[in-house]
This record gives sequence, C-alpha cells and structure tokens, in this order.
Amino acid sequence: MLHVAFVRSPLAHGQLRSLRYEGAELITLLTSEQLGEHAMPAINELLPLAELQSFALLGGPEISYVGQPLALVVASSRDAARLAVDQVRIEIDAQPVVLDFSAQVPSSVRVNFGSQETHTSSAGGIEVAACIKSPRVIAMSMEPRAVVAQWHESPARLKLWLPTQTPSRARSDVAACLSLHESQVHVITPDVGGAFGAKASVSPEDLLVALAAQYLKASLSWQASRSEEFASAMHGRGSVLAGSLRVNAQGTCLSLQADIEFALGAWLPFSGVIPLRNAARILPGPYRVPQINIQGQAKRSHAAPLNIYRGAGRPEAALLMETLIDKAAHALQMDPVALRRINLVAPIARPYTTPTGELFDSGHYAQALELACEKFGYAQERVQQAMRRQQAEHVGIGVALYVEPCGQGWEAARVSLQADGQITVASGSPAQGQGHETTFAEIAWRELSAYLDCSLDDIQVMCGDTDFCPVGTGSLASRSTAIGGSAIVLACRKLIEMRQALLPREMSFPLVAEAKFTAKESWSYGCVIVRMKVDADTGKPTIERMVWADDAGIIISPKLAQGQLIGGMAQGLGQAMMEQIMYDKAGQLLSGSLMDYAIPRADDMPDAIEIESFATPSPHNLLGAKGVGEAGCIGVPAALMNAARDALQLPPEIDLDFPLTAEKLWRAMPQLA
Repeated sequence: MLHVAFVRSPLAHGQLRSLRYEGAELITLLTSEQLGEHAMPAINELLPLAELQSFALLGGPEISYVGQPLALVVASSRDAARLAVDQVRIEIDAQPVVLDFSAQVPSSVRVNFGSQETHTSSAGGIEVAACIKSPRVIAMSMEPRAVVAQWHESPARLKLWLPTQTPSRARSDVAACLSLHESQVHVITPDVGGAFGAKASVSPEDLLVALAAQYLKASLSWQASRSEEFASAMHGRGSVLAGSLRVNAQGTCLSLQADIEFALGAWLPFSGVIPLRNAARILPGPYRVPQINIQGQAKRSHAAPLNIYRGAGRPEAALLMETLIDKAAHALQMDPVALRRINLVAPIARPYTTPTGELFDSGHYAQALELACEKFGYAQERVQQAMRRQQAEHVGIGVALYVEPCGQGWEAARVSLQADGQITVASGSPAQGQGHETTFAEIAWRELSAYLDCSLDDIQVMCGDTDFCPVGTGSLASRSTAIGGSAIVLACRKLIEMRQALLPREMSFPLVAEAKFTAKESWSYGCVIVRMKVDADTGKPTIERMVWADDAGIIISPKLAQGQLIGGMAQGLGQAMMEQIMYDKAGQLLSGSLMDYAIPRADDMPDAIEIESFATPSPHNLLGAKGVGEAGCIGVPAALMNAARDALQLPPEIDLDFPLTAEKLWRAMPQLA
C-alpha cells in the first residue's frame, strides 16, 4: 500500500502561479493535470442559495483558505510522503482576505419567519435585547479523518474504508466523482472514533484519495494529522445571534425579533445550510410567543468550511432565547423560573404548531422544569446563594430549557434468520461510538423473542458496509433509534409473518426481510440547571453542580442514553467555556494545535451531574423514541451562560460572548460596582 500526503495552501486567498517538487526522493506528485478537474458534490438545498458555485477538489488557480489541498504526494511510507510535501515549492499571488461575518460580502443564503412589524404591533411592556458571538469550534474526534482506497482493475471496482456517518451517500458521491456506477464502489465504515457531524459529508481529501487510487491503479492510505484537522476539516458553530424579546408587566411574552448570522467558510458541505435553518425554525423554543420576526443569513469567507456539529443550530436557538428570557426576568425583577412557568407551551394533547410552522409531536415542558427544580432544590439553592453572596462569593444559578428536533425522513433495515437460528440485523445507519450495535440488537430481540427461540447472543448487527447493508440515510440528527430502529421493527415483523407462513418442512430455509420506515420529526426537550462559582481574584469559573431533566421518549438502552447525555454535555461545556477557532486578519489560523485550542478535561467537568429522564412517547415512530445525542450541546451552553450572568449579576444591557473564559469573566466583574 502507498501513502498519501497533501500539499496545502499557506495563504487564505490568492492566485496559484506555480507548484513544483524539488526533492530527490522518488515520489509521485498528482495535481488536477493528472486527476482531472473535479468539483465537490451538490449540497442539500433546504434553503435557497443566492448562487450555486461549484468548488474544485484541488485549489488553483484561485486559493480560498489556509489548508486547502493543492496537490497530492504519493510515496512508499507515510513519513516519506510528509517529508516530500516540504520539498514542494508553491508560488501564490496574495489577494485581500474576507473574514467571517464581513459586512462587504452578500449573503449566500437567507431565511425568514414572521412579520417585520412584530415589535411595532406589540405595544407596552418592556423590551430586552441580546447580541452573542459564538466562535467556530472543531469536532475533536478521537480519530482524525482517514481513508484507505483499494482499486481493483478487473473488474473495475473501488473498495473504500471511510469513517463516515453516511456511507450510502458517500458511495454515491465517490461513484459520481470517479464516473463509476454505484455498484462499482464498496464503502466500509468500520469502528469510527467520533464524528459529531464533521464526518457527515465527504471532504475533498476523501474524493482525491479515491481518484488517485483509480488513476494509479493502486491501494492508497491517508491519515490526517491533528494539525491538518484544525486547518482543513469542517468546523462547527460560528455565529452572531442578535435578538430582542418584549414582555408585558406580568411577564407574558408578546413578541420576539431575531437577526441571526452564520459563517459558511470557503465552500459548502452537503449540510452546510442546516445550522442556519435549524436555529431559525426552532425559535422561540418551548415558549408561547404570539408574534415573531426571525431573520437569518449566512455568508462565505476565506476560511475552512463549516458543517453541522452536534446540535447544528439547535444550541444557537436555545442560547439566544434563554438569554433573553433571563434578561426579561431581571428587568421585571422576577424569578427566572417563574417567568418560564408563565410562558411555556402547555402539555401537548395533540400536535402543537410553533410560530415558525414546526410541529411538536409530544411533550410536557413544565414537567421538565419542575423535575429539574425539584431535584436541584431550587428554592433552597436561592437561599444558599444569597448567604454566599453576603460572604462576597460570586455564585450564579443558570436555568435553560431546550428542544431537540430529531430528524425526519427514512431509514432502511434488513433482518435475516438462518437455519441454525442465528439472526443478522443490517442497518443503513452506521455507528461512531453511540452503541448502535447494542441498541439495534435489543430492538430486534424485543420484537422476535416472543415468536422465535432466540437470545441477544443470537443477534449480530451489521452497520456501515454498503455491500451488505441496505441503502440508508445515515447516522445524524439524533435520528438513528427513532427512525432506524423503527425500520428494524418493521423488518422483524415482516420476518415473523414469513416464518409463520412456512410449512414445517420449510423451516430450514433462510429468511430475509427488508423494510423502509419514513417518519415525521420527533422533538426531545429538557431543562438544565447549573450552579457556578466565579473566583473573585482570577475570574476562574467552577461548575459546582448540574441538574438535568430530559425527555427522550421511550429509551431502549438507558446506559447508552446516559452516556450520550454526558458526552454531549462535555462538548457543550467545551463550547461555552473554552473552545474557539481563531484566525488573524490575514486568514491565518492561530489555533492550529492542542497547544492553542482548549478542550474539556476531567477536572473541568461539574463536581456533580444529576440526570432525571422521563418519557412522553413520540407518536411519529414505532418505538415512541426521540433523540438524545445532541441534548447536552443544546441545553448546557445556555444554562452556563445564564449561570455566569447571574454570578456576575450583569444588568440586561450587558452581553457576554462565548467562550466564558476566566479572563472574560474577570473583565466583566467591574460591572458589579
């Protein structure tokens, strides 16, 4: 097997003049001259784009971001390939750089809900406003991106090991790029060390390694370094959230106005518009707000692309709305929990249509709030907080509610029964550490065990192999259990019908049942309450306690659900407290390694995490399940923001931005005077 390394642009914007290899070692240098001109696949146009601009797999003549692939070096070892990259000379004529959120750049995509006359028609009451900047972050997967491509000449076929969340779509994209039929591409997604949305779309490197394997008729391997991930992998978040909320003197919400902006980077992955779409449509969350005006836009820049990242717009909606709710409570001198009680959507007896036209399938939002308050001992905690403040401690209590739309559409499954009683479940939804194998086996066993003499040990689960698994949508948007699991239920029921129709002499035949399940969106939700102390001398925040009530519908595997909640919480904490991708004015990456980019460690986690799960089953799938994977990234950051604001006793006119570093909190302390 040969090894690939990428020659990457050192500049954020310019025109490539020349690229040549000046080393002595025997290597192969591949550019578009050898591989041909190829563009990234089309995107999911859930929002209309102002311009449909194709983006070349290899940069040149125009360069669009630092780290953009310009050429491939192929050598006998990984080290030799990387050393050869240093011997490639690049000449680029630098050009002006456009940074994220530049006012000079037109929007590539827009979204709007409601009327621009919102606040004008909502006379009376008080109005509070917020503007929160949330920087780019990166999905810090334990395993960086990697590709192994094996070309077979006769018959012509590519075998591709690819850590992707969407193997069926990846197969389609690779086949189209290589001008092959889909049957000529075999994608294998083995155990994947984390994805979080950043591996939901193919990257230029994925397609280029496949192209190079086809061109050289060879087997190739590429493994990204951590520094390559910082510069060239798909980032997440990156937003400016502005909005205002009007409430009357009794605390009832009258109207919401929001103006949200997302960065896009140099090119759009398949799901590039999803964060903007989600943030806009999810507002105002679980609250009744009769009038809304929500405007959103997203713009390109000379920086790495942005993609869905665990939550994908859901955290931004919760952050803006929950900050405004707390500010309104402060302005009215009302307890923030009391104000939330007044405005929460009533228990849902039938589907509830939100102001943006979304459909909540089931829920009891007040129950989430009351469960969290009860477990937290909210009233007593406020008494203790007052006592500690008298001792000059900066202690804050932050409350946040959230909703989590959990994907819609279809997924497929195949269930096979062998003559020896062994059962194979194959799903179109792969796994990246969520434990699908355990959950899917449990779902199948529950359906089959009443009719077949089988145990969990008799069930094998296969995911992420396009030659053996049915075509599927993939694993993203917290949809795998609700939709993928329901497809397994359907396939099991078909298998039982087939089995029952057999004559005794036919019992030795293998049986195979395949099913496709299509669902409307289910909506999880919950409430997070945090107690935070901010050190008076250094500004260092300490999360002393976190209580959390979450409704993920019917839970199949409680331990795995708990792990998903805590894992999401760790990532939400990272975004809120320490993580940020930074570029300078020239588009150079300043946070290009773990020396410059902070991620949560064990001692950053709360001293106590108390989770209370309850269930209002979803009517939109066969399991009554909802998603759980993104909840921590949605509710936790908003609760931490409100806890920090409360600890510093900030007035409504003062805003804080993420991340809430010790320095930032320390500098905000003079506002107490």
